[in-house]
Amino acid sequence: MQPSALRQRTRVDPERSCLNLVANFRSRHMPLTPTTPPAQTPPLVWTRSHLGELSAANRVVVDAAAQLIKAGARTTLMPALQAWPPTHVVELFVHLPLKRARVLFRWLDPEQARVIAELDDTFRDVLLADATVERLVHVIDALEPEEAAAALAQLPKALRKRVLPLLQGHTTITELASFEAESAASIMSPKFVVVPPDWTVGQTIEEIRAHAHTIGRLYAVYVVDAERRPLGYLRLRDLLLQPDTERVGDMMHTDFIAVGPDTDQEEVARIAERYELSVVPVVDRVGRLIGRITPQRLEQVIRDEAAEDMKRMSGLPRDARPDESIGRIVRGRVPWLLLGLAGATLSAAVVGAFEDQLARAAILATFIPIVMSSAGNAGIQASTVAVQGLSTGTVTFDDLGWRLGKELLAALANGAIAAGVLMALVLFMAQWVEVGNPVRLALTAGLALTTVITLAVAVGATIPLVLDRLGIDPAMATGVFITTGNDIMAVAVFFLMVSLIYL
Repeated sequence: MQPSALRQRTRVDPERSCLNLVANFRSRHMPLTPTTPPAQTPPLVWTRSHLGELSAANRVVVDAAAQLIKAGARTTLMPALQAWPPTHVVELFVHLPLKRARVLFRWLDPEQARVIAELDDTFRDVLLADATVERLVHVIDALEPEEAAAALAQLPKALRKRVLPLLQGHTTITELASFEAESAASIMSPKFVVVPPDWTVGQTIEEIRAHAHTIGRLYAVYVVDAERRPLGYLRLRDLLLQPDTERVGDMMHTDFIAVGPDTDQEEVARIAERYELSVVPVVDRVGRLIGRITPQRLEQVIRDEAAEDMKRMSGLPRDARPDESIGRIVRGRVPWLLLGLAGATLSAAVVGAFEDQLARAAILATFIPIVMSSAGNAGIQASTVAVQGLSTGTVTFDDLGWRLGKELLAALANGAIAAGVLMALVLFMAQWVEVGNPVRLALTAGLALTTVITLAVAVGATIPLVLDRLGIDPAMATGVFITTGNDIMAVAVFFLMVSLIYL
């Protein structure tokens, strides 16, 4: 970060050293009180920038705001922020350190606190963790019903019971919360626009204008029958380009694609991507329209599922968060570490079983980390591609045959290249290090490396598809499981080659 005026160092006057010592003593041993902010404070004006980028001018503003928060200068900072548009306040929250953002959130008045509704779900949950009931009610009331239900789900059960009755839309939120977690119904918005097929374009536009304050963002108008079963839909461009006298039933699109309330949100994202849907309608078990999944929620689902897969691939629980307590971190991670320890112990046991071979040729030990790391890397690469293909719907269990064949051919080629490099290194080092029968050792190491890479790729490409077929999250196949399994397999294959060829 660029240093701001608040972070510039001042030169200490030697004649006031005694006073400085007293001040230091007081700051360490007296109760902490808010300090006066520096006199030279940069103007707190946020400039427009590209999404996700922090300009040099805004970086200075972030530094200045963080220093004011640290100094407890609420009366200096808050009047400046009141003149900001809500989007600029949201950007400031995103770029502030988390502990400063939490303090700023406590400083906001109830109306200002509504800007938190525009933040990412995970970041918002972190800020709300220590909020009072009154503040929670104000913030959650600013959310869409589906977002409010998701935010409530992150609160402790006792606090949830206190907050829910105080919300304006508590009936709708309660209904959404009753659906299974991560289902289509749990993330849908109950707000949508429907018209009968005998309405005209003019009637439809007039009705939309009359209820503009409650509709919010409009992506499509659904044409339904008397029992609210969808017959088709209209895009906004259809309403703008057609005459006012045209009947919506004559111009509606009938290629209607919807999902059921129990459809998993990951499957909803796949359907939206496959059919290029910006909005996904949700119908109940008898085909009546009950909601829609907006583009914002679809994007959030994709981000959440990607983050969940990354955590599983790293051996972390799916609900791991950056603000967790030490106890929760330990409980969430230690099982996976112990599982990895068990796998490493098995690998060590396999190495110990070939103690005689190591005693006869100690140089063999130098190849153990080579084959283990190569197998682990090859397996992770293949499994990651498989998990990604499953998550996007481009790979299924039916593709296992041709996919495995393609991966094996590529693995043989990659293994052969890596083996050639390793064999050349062995023969090169043999010119300076005494090695018994270097040609045979190079051949053994090369064949072993090619074999373990090929087997590791076969396992990595197959296991995710099999797990997905069995209804188990395929991301579980990566990380600890494949790495540990491949380590054991690599050591066993290497010493088997040593026994057959080298010794």
